[in-house]
Amino acid sequence: MITAVSAEALALDRGGRRLFEDLSFHLRPGEAIALTGPNGAGKTSLLRAIAGLLRPAAGQIRFASAQGPIEADEARASALHWLGSADGLKGSRTAAAELRFWSEWTGESPVRLSGRGGPERSGPERERTTLDSVLDALGLTSHAHTEVRRLSTGQRRRLALARLLASFRPLWLLDEPLAPLDARWRTRVGEMMHAHLDEGGLIIAAVHDTLPIGARELRLEPA
Repeated sequence: MITAVSAEALALDRGGRRLFEDLSFHLRPGEAIALTGPNGAGKTSLLRAIAGLLRPAAGQIRFASAQGPIEADEARASALHWLGSADGLKGSRTAAAELRFWSEWTGESPVRLSGRGGPERSGPERERTTLDSVLDALGLTSHAHTEVRRLSTGQRRRLALARLLASFRPLWLLDEPLAPLDARWRTRVGEMMHAHLDEGGLIIAAVHDTLPIGARELRLEPA
């Protein structure tokens, strides 16, 4: 399990332009970082670099567990959730099938939600119950058998966020996680984030709006 992620003297380039340089930070269990700054400052690119989708121009990104350093490829394959500004959902699947696909893809057991998961079960029955509780937590139970392409923009965003609960991974990388949610669902996502941090999770989020949790601001400015 990841217990720390850090960057040292990091620089990123995109399209032949230096986004930022000499960036360092260290994130521990139960902590969150809110990436702020103007458009084009590199917030999304930093998330992509941490996720291994963009190669740094300089510097290092490191991951660690309680036992010591973790190879970056191992950490990225098994210990982080990446949620971009695009929802990344398959339109022809139902909401329930899409959530089940992502839970199986990550190879992890669904997160059990306190007070929502029902009685203890085992095997496929327990999985169905838990995934149902995840849909319920994001207000999607009545849309479980609706094709994703027929969901509203907000419903699709909530389904994308449900993947964070469909399997436990300690590091959440979130790009504008609250858009386009209304006040009710922003509050619910804030509760999800609080619970994740209370369990020792880590969150790095690129934001324009204030996160509904205590988070350390890391402001990026164009180089």
